[in-house]
Amino acid sequence: MKINAIDIKPGNVLEHQNKLWLVMKREFVQPGKGGAFAQVEMRDLRSGNKTIERFRTQENVERVRLDEKEMQFLYAEDDQATFMDNDSFEQVTVPREMIGDPADFLQEGMICTIMLYEGAPLSVEMPPSVTMEVVEADPVVRGQTASSSYKPGKLENGRRVMIPPYIEKGTRIVVSTADGAFVERAKD
Repeated sequence: MKINAIDIKPGNVLEHQNKLWLVMKREFVQPGKGGAFAQVEMRDLRSGNKTIERFRTQENVERVRLDEKEMQFLYAEDDQATFMDNDSFEQVTVPREMIGDPADFLQEGMICTIMLYEGAPLSVEMPPSVTMEVVEADPVVRGQTASSSYKPGKLENGRRVMIPPYIEKGTRIVVSTADGAFVERAKD
């Protein structure tokens, strides 16, 4: 679908130079001399490379519609993660690097949102947080103030996180999938 460069918004996916680009930022520039243009910061959805492109305001660009599907995580094997569409039972395998660091928090049965273009997966969006058990927690150091100090802990998936001093081994906590940060103690 062709859209005018003025209508480009962050989050749009554009087809430009035979590649798919996710719009990160868009800024309008009106120089003292010459016509106005839209300066667009984009990231290649396949390679991850970034670029800044200038489009004249009256120029048309090709906007691409992506299919968004909720799929269930089944298993991870080597550097691949397999998801299943709960409606058609069709399975999709994506490389772990497409998910990035949050892949550490994938749990069997977890529902993730997968962006597809012509049936091929482009990105995986995980739930904002997961509940995991602390399997290792360092002892509290005497004299530490409880408000600002965190201690190292280890989760059931092997990932190390900083946790408040009152969290002990065996406690279930809520962790942010984006950065692995402690959110709160889980309400069981």
